[in-house]
Amino acid sequence: MTDLSQIVKAYDVRGVVPDQWGEPLAELFGSAFTEVVGARAIVIGHDMRPSSPGLVEAFSRGVTSRGVDVVLIGLCSTDQLYYASGSMDLPGAMFTASHNPARYNGIKLCRAGAAPVGQDSGLAEIRRLVEEWSERGAPGPAPRRGTVSQRDTLPDYAAYLRSLVDLSTSRPLKVVVDAGNGMGGHTVPTVLEDLPLEVVPLYFELDGDFPNHEANPIDPKNIEDLQEAVRQTGADIGLAFDGDADRCFVVDERGAPVSPSAITALVAARELAKHPGGTVIHNCITSWSVPEVVRENGGTPVRTRVGHSFIKAEMARTGAVFGGEHSAHYYFRDFWRADTGMLAAMHVLAALGEQSGPLSGLVGQYDRYASSGEINSTVADQAERSAAVRAAYAGRDDVELDDLDGLTVVGADWWFNLRPSNTEPLLRLNVEARRPETVAAVRDEVLAIVRA
Repeated sequence: MTDLSQIVKAYDVRGVVPDQWGEPLAELFGSAFTEVVGARAIVIGHDMRPSSPGLVEAFSRGVTSRGVDVVLIGLCSTDQLYYASGSMDLPGAMFTASHNPARYNGIKLCRAGAAPVGQDSGLAEIRRLVEEWSERGAPGPAPRRGTVSQRDTLPDYAAYLRSLVDLSTSRPLKVVVDAGNGMGGHTVPTVLEDLPLEVVPLYFELDGDFPNHEANPIDPKNIEDLQEAVRQTGADIGLAFDGDADRCFVVDERGAPVSPSAITALVAARELAKHPGGTVIHNCITSWSVPEVVRENGGTPVRTRVGHSFIKAEMARTGAVFGGEHSAHYYFRDFWRADTGMLAAMHVLAALGEQSGPLSGLVGQYDRYASSGEINSTVADQAERSAAVRAAYAGRDDVELDDLDGLTVVGADWWFNLRPSNTEPLLRLNVEARRPETVAAVRDEVLAIVRA
């Protein structure tokens, strides 16, 4: 049986093309996805990677062979595909490998209304069918072959976002946007056109070989060009999108990175102004400032595990208006509970444009604590090292421990979370405290145990 364990991840399909997968498997994934979701039609989009069009064509063959229609929306960002799925009420497939290097490609799948597909919500069954059919052949074609049509959703996607955040009355702002040769170069010009914004574009040319830098702004080296451009042009703000433009990172007028936790708190305050008394989801490694700001604005914070499937499940359970993660994924009830970096960016632009001060002053009220950032340690045995850290703190009466996601230890004026990576032999440490020196002390104490 074909082993798909290397390419079927927790939330998507992703691997090197053609070494790990290619068009024959894409066709089987199309058939299997259709079988699992049982829809009348499926909407399909793709990013700018050279392998994407061929994979889309093969996947479409698999869909239509089951008698199901295909709606192709062509080049798009992942959140544009979610918009199409939500507005058309159809399952969707987005061909992208997000921030991964050029040789990779993948599929992000969703049910109608942009509902997530992960291991526990259909992906395991899709994998089982693909493995089975790759060995003994897919079922014969349906009596009626599905049709293929095309639709341009970019104008409607842009109009919908602009209906959620009004930027027309903003003071004039100069905005540097680094698209990283990814799909932000496709969406930003349409979404932000004819607004009181002077957009300074960096790397808007769609190029799946990523000739300038990786389209992965969580790595500090990949936002250096953005930081320099903001300082050189005297811009008010800088925005950096990842390859499929579903995440957005922000730098202020000095070129200093703005914590995604501060962005989560800022957007939460704005969403609670629209939806008084609402619930806001945050994961266990976002800053203390997030639940504080939510409560200050009359909302209810709910803490959950890291990962979009957990965020979306809690949003559905609680009816939450917004959810944010420290990885710069931002989820909106008004956007089918899906993540959209573009909408989060528009909220930040609106907040900045509504007042006269600089971005650094605006976000300062939401960035209240010192933090370590995520620190990765390669270990031989994740469980053994985690247990050693737990043992060091379990006997203390001045801390609280919880196991919502990895190990979280909370002191009087500090906390840390230690989580194992799902894909690498790593432990990930995040520390936050009221003072930088406390962050350093707690960080060093934990790392001494982890790396012993």
